[in-house]
Amino acid sequence: MTDLRTAAMASKAWPYEEARKLLKRGTPDKGYVLFETGYGPSGLPHIGTFNEVLRTTMVRNAFHALSEVPTRLIAFSDDMDGLRKVPDNVPNQDMLRDHLGKPLTRIPDPFGKFESFAHHNNAMLREFLDRFGFEYEFASSTEYYASGRFDSVLRTVLERYQAILDVMLPTLRAERRATYSPVLPVSPKSGVVLQVPVEVVDPAAGLIRFEDEGEMVEQSVFGGLAKLQWKVDWAARWVALDVDYEMAGKDLIDSVIQSGKIARVLGGKPPEGFNYEMFLDENGEKISKSKGNGLSLEQWLTYGTQESLAFFAYREPKKAKQLHMGVIPRAIDEYWQFRGNYLAQPIEQKLGNPVHHIHDGKVPDATLPVTFGLLLNLVGVMGADATEAQVWGYLGNYVEDASPERYPDLARLIGHALAYNRDFVAPTLKRRKPVGVEIPALQRLDRELAARSADAKAEDIQNIVYAIGNEGGFEQLRDWFKALYETLLGSSQGPRMGSFIALYGVENTRRLIAEALAAD
Repeated sequence: MTDLRTAAMASKAWPYEEARKLLKRGTPDKGYVLFETGYGPSGLPHIGTFNEVLRTTMVRNAFHALSEVPTRLIAFSDDMDGLRKVPDNVPNQDMLRDHLGKPLTRIPDPFGKFESFAHHNNAMLREFLDRFGFEYEFASSTEYYASGRFDSVLRTVLERYQAILDVMLPTLRAERRATYSPVLPVSPKSGVVLQVPVEVVDPAAGLIRFEDEGEMVEQSVFGGLAKLQWKVDWAARWVALDVDYEMAGKDLIDSVIQSGKIARVLGGKPPEGFNYEMFLDENGEKISKSKGNGLSLEQWLTYGTQESLAFFAYREPKKAKQLHMGVIPRAIDEYWQFRGNYLAQPIEQKLGNPVHHIHDGKVPDATLPVTFGLLLNLVGVMGADATEAQVWGYLGNYVEDASPERYPDLARLIGHALAYNRDFVAPTLKRRKPVGVEIPALQRLDRELAARSADAKAEDIQNIVYAIGNEGGFEQLRDWFKALYETLLGSSQGPRMGSFIALYGVENTRRLIAEALAAD
């Protein structure tokens, strides 16, 4: 543990850099370090929710390597927020439209399963986090406001109302300044969270005055009868719970700054944290739930593994990355490449290896006998109707004792490869006819393979392929490999041909060559 702690103190891996910021902050008086992630339950959990909780958990695990101070992680649901727009992906939209503006916990569940829309989405959040094994405590904004847990900080907000306005008003447009209030009362008439000017009547008693449908109303802010405006709410939560760490997307940098100022006005200290970059779609545009561009969590887990998604999330969190179907195969293979390197690495390199943070230092020692890319090439030539049993049959040419029981990780990847090939690869594959020097080169490859046994080694076959490319009249060796991919596999890119031929089989490959040479 001492060696690990020493190495972690010097590691440049971003979770350790974040954890060291918490060390400098000192041990909190409450006796533990509190991590927080926020969730807006106006929609279902998504890939961004996963990434934020995952990355926060990685920092929390890194802190455990540096300190004996206990930690907690709260997943906080902003379920007291008023519903601003009806999500596109839920039923009973007309019913929801009738409840626009009301707190999410006071809107009927459009799915008809829970007591409110928020209760439904909160249940989905907990199920979502439990599915991935996250260790966390769930917290509800509505419960905190209604139970009195925020009463003290609400009272402070009213006492320092003008100081909060002094922070916020300069950041707002003129029309927004005219109606802005740090406190949002819940209308006793309509139940809507009101965006109206508020007069503080009695801070100690929590009394405010505001206009509601033409009538002046005096009402308490306690007991769930009001909530705080977004940036004030965030700051108040940090102060009330004494949050030590919370990260946020780059789009919330201004909110972090203003909420930090308000936290100080309220007598607290803003948490540590950093701002991660947002994901982009394949066109380089920001991903938007309303546009439906980008990639959903369910889609990733249909075509790739949870570990590959975690790997993608870990790498370069402060760099904008394109998130689309094409990144999944590469993420899978890079995850396994880093995992294969892990056990032999010195401790310093291990701490910078993404798999160390994905598995919290308990990295499995199982290896993968073939790459996911090679699997995709195999099922690509097998066709969209290929089955798992057929894939295992081909793997027997290349992997000793190939079976799902011996290679459970490979078994999972075969299912993902078949799905990815069926939906994205097979529809795009188109083999072309060989031309020019490609024809005699393929003829020679066929003759060379005919002279080899069925169990010829991948490296021996690769040497043959190289020799043909070097001696076959190609301007560049890569032109020969490109020809192999396009004429035999129907793709512009492909695997090491020696490995592919050993996997697919010598005779099967000769059949592909014959089909290419006979192409009309």
